[in-house]
Amino acid sequence: MTAPRPAAANGGTDADDGSAGPHRLPPPRPAYDAHTWKEIAHLLLNLPVAVIGFTYAFTVLVAGGVLTLTVIGLPLLAVSLLVSRQLGKMERARARKLLGVRVEEPSPLPLGRSGGPVQWVWMALRDPVGWRTLLYDVIRLPWGILTFVTTLTSLFVLWPVLPYLARLMANLDRAMVRGLLSPSDELERRIAELESDRGIVVDTAAADLRRIERDLHDGAQARLVNLAMGLGLAKEKLLEDPDAAAAMVDEAHGEVKLALQELRDLARGIHPAVLTDRGLDAALSAVASRCTVPVKVSVDLPARPAPAIEGIAYFTVSELLQNISKHSGARTASVDAWRADDRLLLQVRDDGRGGARLDGGSGMRGLAERLGAVDGLFVVDSPPGGPTVITAELPWRDRQE
Repeated sequence: MTAPRPAAANGGTDADDGSAGPHRLPPPRPAYDAHTWKEIAHLLLNLPVAVIGFTYAFTVLVAGGVLTLTVIGLPLLAVSLLVSRQLGKMERARARKLLGVRVEEPSPLPLGRSGGPVQWVWMALRDPVGWRTLLYDVIRLPWGILTFVTTLTSLFVLWPVLPYLARLMANLDRAMVRGLLSPSDELERRIAELESDRGIVVDTAAADLRRIERDLHDGAQARLVNLAMGLGLAKEKLLEDPDAAAAMVDEAHGEVKLALQELRDLARGIHPAVLTDRGLDAALSAVASRCTVPVKVSVDLPARPAPAIEGIAYFTVSELLQNISKHSGARTASVDAWRADDRLLLQVRDDGRGGARLDGGSGMRGLAERLGAVDGLFVVDSPPGGPTVITAELPWRDRQE
């Protein structure tokens, strides 16, 4: 279980860092202590950091505005916003080190699950964290000049009151960091993830429909066309040459059997009857029996999950076992399925040559995207020489009878 976050993690400060919390006055402290010198150092660094940030933000906004009229404008702006995120990360680290501000890092954008380059660019352009960091960089230049000049002057002129001035300006810096560099609202992040997942689901469904159409066209439909032609010829020869007609009917009978088998295989690829009737244990045992490698299946589930989760689990294992048959060179394999808290876990092992990677082909990447679309996880551990251990994790949803 996830440990509760400390109070300082929500944009507050640690009790012993000498900085003010959001709802209380700063604790008393000596005029020139370690915290004061850190604040002075932060204020003196404001100017060079602000110049760099402002130059970058100004260049991005001007160049982005001009180049949006060209094909490279929006992709360049999207990449610039991702770089802006990294600048914000460095500023949070500086504030954490010198001001004691504990601001959580924003959640990363789910770019790895985007449906393609266009969706990737669109998601980056809509990132509120990147835009707020650019705003932070723009407004920091005048503030950086003010804090640098005030602090530097006070070091030689206003030495007795410098700790109080530094404290006041540092508190305003803390407010800026919390207000502009804090994580986006959780709802915004979830909306971005759901939009990405929706695109993946739509693309996956379209690819499945194309596969079914191709299998029907190249398989059962072609056989049925040949069957109709054969029966037509047999009908013409029925009176002239009964023996030849009988042979054609026998051949047509064989074509019917093959067409039926192909239709059964196609139906199994859409949703196997054994999964609907008997559940994941029997379905995984059935698919394991068709693997060219001996597979040990162990399913320990207290009940059946929701049909959608059950289906994803089945097809994930089915594709992994196909990969073992075709590519692994393994002698044995195993499939384990169990429930842990509110998650369904699947683990497929083989003693083959290893070397499987998420970026090694569309198959593994497609499985990772499908699981990610339902808040699942897909982890590949396959060093060269093996063994290969692939773990899939799905949210558990109870079956509604």
